[in-house]
Amino acid sequence: MRKGTLKQILLITDGCSNKGESPAAAAALANKQGITVNVIGILEEGMEQPEGLEEVEEIAHSGGGVSQLVYQQALSQTVQMVTKQAMTQTLQGFVNKELQQILGPDNSMEDLEPEKRGEIMEVVEDMGETCDLEVLVLVDTSASMSDKLPTVKEALADLSISLNARIGRNRFSIFQFPGKRGDIERVMGWSSELSSVERLFPKLSSGGVTPTGPAIREAMYQFGKKNLRRSLRDERGMEETGY
Repeated sequence: MRKGTLKQILLITDGCSNKGESPAAAAALANKQGITVNVIGILEEGMEQPEGLEEVEEIAHSGGGVSQLVYQQALSQTVQMVTKQAMTQTLQGFVNKELQQILGPDNSMEDLEPEKRGEIMEVVEDMGETCDLEVLVLVDTSASMSDKLPTVKEALADLSISLNARIGRNRFSIFQFPGKRGDIERVMGWSSELSSVERLFPKLSSGGVTPTGPAIREAMYQFGKKNLRRSLRDERGMEETGY
């Protein structure tokens, strides 16, 4: 398998979107461009059937990613787990595609002997430590998130430590939504210096509505902006001309 860069949007939210396009549709578009969308839904203590459960799962499913509902006290380990689980899932998908080219379209890794599967999983785990990784953290800072932001900040600090332990190159950025002048606002631009994250945390502030769909779309554009916008523009042109 050729070496590439795994691209992830990690959405952290506590509720349903209430402005703009469907978040699931925006996540599907990101996934089509090779960007996995993972979602962590933060639960209120004592909440048994959260309103946002279905939306959290739909966004991650459409985005080819992982979803997890979690109470605040377990957020830190969940952020790390979801990031790594999504890496493994994405790499397994790549391996399956290449195996299908070798073994035929009706075969996958599950059809191999247990010993061969084990060998392939070892390769996947090694690739997860050595491949390049870009993670854009998209934090819901709507009014209902006000009391949860300190926990989010701690979780991101722990994530930065975890990512620094990898062998592969990391790039990390943080955006919040809604922004002061638009659907999202940059908190930290792309950087490999993850230790700088803590100094930027005071910038996170809460208030306003929850434009999750538009925020995902805008976050998607932060990965190689020029090439991605050109690709999406070309796709729209093909659809409009009937191809």
